[in-house]
Formats: sequence, structure tokens, C-alpha cells
Amino acid sequence: MSRASVLEAVASEIKACTKCSLWRNRKNAVPGEGNPNAKVMFIGEAPGYWEDIKGRPFVGAAGKFLDSLLAEAGLLRGQVFIGNVLKCRPPGNREPAPAEIEACTPFLDRQIRAIQPRLIVTLGNYSTAYIFAKAGLPFNGITEVRGKFYQANVLGLTVVVFPTLHPAAGLYSAKYKQMLIEDFRMLRAKLHELGLA
Repeated sequence: MSRASVLEAVASEIKACTKCSLWRNRKNAVPGEGNPNAKVMFIGEAPGYWEDIKGRPFVGAAGKFLDSLLAEAGLLRGQVFIGNVLKCRPPGNREPAPAEIEACTPFLDRQIRAIQPRLIVTLGNYSTAYIFAKAGLPFNGITEVRGKFYQANVLGLTVVVFPTLHPAAGLYSAKYKQMLIEDFRMLRAKLHELGLA
């Protein structure tokens, strides 16, 4: 099966999923989207209000900011794949529950295996904690690990993991906004270094 057909099959399963209680309140599941052959994959936390409405990742205010951050890194949405740890919106945008993460992340694992990215950018605490656990890396919070590049083995793939803040953090804090811009400029330099730009 091609990468695209694997991703389509996973997306169909996500849209029909009832493994945790989040499906009861969703308008749309949000499987993720982007280039099946992406060299760079972005992983966020969970869909928010607009994502639930539209069934697409990062389409609200944080998504607009992410688009501008991608430009800082010299990337377009169409070049990358964007997904989340959870594929359905938690009520009131509350934090993901451990049981929800456990039920949902096998989908993410299959997406990572299908895409085989060279670089994974984790956006915020939840995606960083998950990918660091897969890679056997210690994790003590996003502010300690952000803005650094980690050589890692994730699901049998040799990847560079680059944790940064969730774009939503940049909407509420000028300091975090500046940190994100700086991180994405570092990402741009790394992509050139790795020959991925």
C-alpha cells in the first residue's frame, strides 16, 4: 500500500472511532492532514473548537499563527504533515486524559510509520511527552527541552525530534510568541543543515 492509501485507511478508522468517550460530543474527528511523503511532521495536542467544526487540524487562531511560524521555517502547509495526539476535541478544550491518549495514539503511531518523517516537531507538553516516551528520552516539561534537537529512534525510525511550545501559548504571551519565532528560525537552519529545505 502507498503511504497515501495507508493514511486514508487510518483517517477512515479515526472518523468511525468509538474507543473512548470523546466521539459522543465530536462534530468531526480530526485525523490530520498534509503531504504523505512529508520529511517534517508536526504533532499537536488535540483539536479545538474550529478544528472540531471543520475536521482539519490547526484552523483556528493558533493555526493562523502556526502558518506564520511555518513561513519562518521556510515551510508551507502542503509540504508537511500536521496531526495531533488526540483526534477528537476534549470538551471545553480540557487537557487530554491518560485513557484518551492510550486509546488514540495507536492511530498517530501508524501515521508516523506510514509517513516516515526525518524530523518530528512536537508542539507543547502532550505531544512532546508522548514522543519522548517512545524515544526513551527523559521529559521534565516543555520549557526545559524546547528549542533543542534530539537524535532519536521512534517506532524503529531514526528521526530528529524538535520540541517547541504549542502555538496557542504564543497567543497569550508575548514572551512565548518570541520563543516560538526563535525556535522556528532554528528549525529553518536545521532543515538546511539536514538537506531537507
